[in-house]
Amino acid sequence: MSSSLIPEKPLLVSPSLAATIGLEEATMLAVLNELADHRPGELRDGYAWLELDEPLLVKHLPFWTAHDIQRISKSLRDKGIILLNSAPFIQSRQLTFAFNEVTEQESPEPRAEARNTPVRGANRIAPHWQPSDEVWQQLAQRNIPEQFARDQLPEFITYWRERDEPAHAWGAKFLRGVVHAWRNHETDFRRRESAAPMDRNWRPSHDAMEVLVKHAAINLQFVEDAIPEFVLYWQERGEPSRTWNSKFIQHVRRQWNRYTATVENDTVPKPIPAEWQPGEDVYDVLRLANIDINFAKGLIKEFVIFWRDNKQVQSSWNTKFLQHVKYHWARSHSLGSTDTQSQHHAGQTTHSSSKRTRERSLVDDLTDRSWAF
Repeated sequence: MSSSLIPEKPLLVSPSLAATIGLEEATMLAVLNELADHRPGELRDGYAWLELDEPLLVKHLPFWTAHDIQRISKSLRDKGIILLNSAPFIQSRQLTFAFNEVTEQESPEPRAEARNTPVRGANRIAPHWQPSDEVWQQLAQRNIPEQFARDQLPEFITYWRERDEPAHAWGAKFLRGVVHAWRNHETDFRRRESAAPMDRNWRPSHDAMEVLVKHAAINLQFVEDAIPEFVLYWQERGEPSRTWNSKFIQHVRRQWNRYTATVENDTVPKPIPAEWQPGEDVYDVLRLANIDINFAKGLIKEFVIFWRDNKQVQSSWNTKFLQHVKYHWARSHSLGSTDTQSQHHAGQTTHSSSKRTRERSLVDDLTDRSWAF
């Protein structure tokens, strides 16, 4: 049973089309398509032109004023969906339009009765379809090179002929496709232009160091020790990047989290045992630093001998050994920051030896590598 609230045939508007071109534009396009289905169009230059007068449009679009009809039809034209061949509607009181798509002929010489068949609004794309001058103008307004757009045309036609789908506005589809392709092209170009491989003399920026030392409260020497291993790893991989500082911050934070966890679990001062071996946490930190585990294992024997002869006690032999390995790994690869580190460590030797054990902080104990020089 039909409702008395709907006294006439309702308008059918495609939701996806309304989301793409706007609700008002999709509504007018639905009405124009309906009228084109029942009125013959005049074929000129491959387009089917239809002339609609004001009474007819008012009958089918009673909810819009003449200003609305002019505004929305102009919007459809600007979007490349229709072509207009009449003066502004407010002055001319008529709308002469064609869907912006070349009408594909069934054969070079169509039959007489076929020429009198009304032209539908939606058509399949022709094998030699070309965008209108207005589409090229809109692409130029977006600063898209014409040659770039023309390079997209063969693929565009091939794709839609293979899908065999009709459309109301091939010009609008082509315009959107070219704009999307151009944005991807510009993004890829900027990425290639700004990405750079790792340089052997690379150092983190002042802002990156501030984030790690001041805001994340990570020991400065710990950050310095991480630079050579970070540079070496990315030099060997040879990958370019635009975000070396961000990568470095993430790299150091992962190591520091594991490092501090090791310290918290190993705080009782004790001499080093004769058969001492680093814990698994140490190897986890070294793996995060991309340091060869076999290289680290090769340093264990001399490390144990030195500290047994020295007869000192330490709160954490794991962290002492970890810093020892990180320093010698950097030295063995002769990276740019080695000299700076050597000077720092050498200065640290004098500074550390001038303090009595009770005056030294836990950080001093954990980061003191003066024994190695």
